[in-house]
Amino acid sequence: MRLRYLSGLGVLTAAVILTGCDSEPETVKLTDTKANAAAKVKASKAAKTKAAAKVKANELGQIPVLMWHRIVPKPQTTDDRSPQQFKADLERLVKEDYVPITAAEMVSGKIDIPAGKHPVVLTFDDSSPSQLTLNEMGVPAKDTAVAILKEVGAEHPGWKPKATFYVTRDMFGKTVREEQAQALLWLKDNGFEIGNHTRDHLNLRGRSQKEVEEQIGTIGKQITSLSYIKPTTIALPYGNQPSKKDWALRGKLYHHQGAFLAGYTPAPAPFSKSFDAAGIPRIKVMEKKGDCAQFCSAAWLDWLKSNPDMRYTSDGDVSTVAYPKFKTPYMRKSFAAWGLPY
Repeated sequence: MRLRYLSGLGVLTAAVILTGCDSEPETVKLTDTKANAAAKVKASKAAKTKAAAKVKANELGQIPVLMWHRIVPKPQTTDDRSPQQFKADLERLVKEDYVPITAAEMVSGKIDIPAGKHPVVLTFDDSSPSQLTLNEMGVPAKDTAVAILKEVGAEHPGWKPKATFYVTRDMFGKTVREEQAQALLWLKDNGFEIGNHTRDHLNLRGRSQKEVEEQIGTIGKQITSLSYIKPTTIALPYGNQPSKKDWALRGKLYHHQGAFLAGYTPAPAPFSKSFDAAGIPRIKVMEKKGDCAQFCSAAWLDWLKSNPDMRYTSDGDVSTVAYPKFKTPYMRKSFAAWGLPY
């Protein structure tokens, strides 16, 4: 290689010229490389778009966030489910191609499930012993929620038993610190999310900011001291928001990415303009009967099945948000770079 110095109009310019057989200027090679890279990016996007269209991906669709409380042999209220009912609830989700994700994964947009599948968030309130009880060997007791979740997961490979457990000071019926820690660490080690449900399960509506922060912050601090993680989501007792809904998200001792209600509808996708991190609706799990007939899980799952264009369907790529082009106006600007309209 030799350097040739050219001058013109009082400016000294250096041009690099390669010598040797069949050699080309480096600037030409660099241009070719950039062009090839751009072509590859374009081809990759085209392939992703085609794949998304094939499975009718709709990542601006609605996500059912289901809510359970106790799993007991003899249900006493509409909040209770028997082990048989709970397993049937999960079997329906498997049959209809729903894949569990945690509440934290939902609110952050990290919805990593196979193409053509639908996310569902499984949530449990009040930290009841019927949800998690460990025997002397550290194994979940039969017919508890976690035992049934693992059982269904084992029966259906690829269906991960993920769920979010919203904890109060009751801590699955345990009062000894070591036993509380064992329960929370078991959840953490087995891929379950631990969420905040306030210390005393008080209605936060109408309470002062100090009271709200005390109820949320103290249990959050306890969870962290026992499990070494900070809760990133909260389920509000009775679904009631404080006077200023953002108090549930941020306080001196906590910072949540999402606050869940006890409402009756599927939730907007986190990529949708209608998504409100301070008030994410959930659906009560029960059959179509009584006052909740129109708002229970059975009714909403039927509706989503009958209206597939309203349901969240994954493109299988966690780095993109795929949706039909006509839904572009509903996309949140903060996720615009992820957009993959087809």
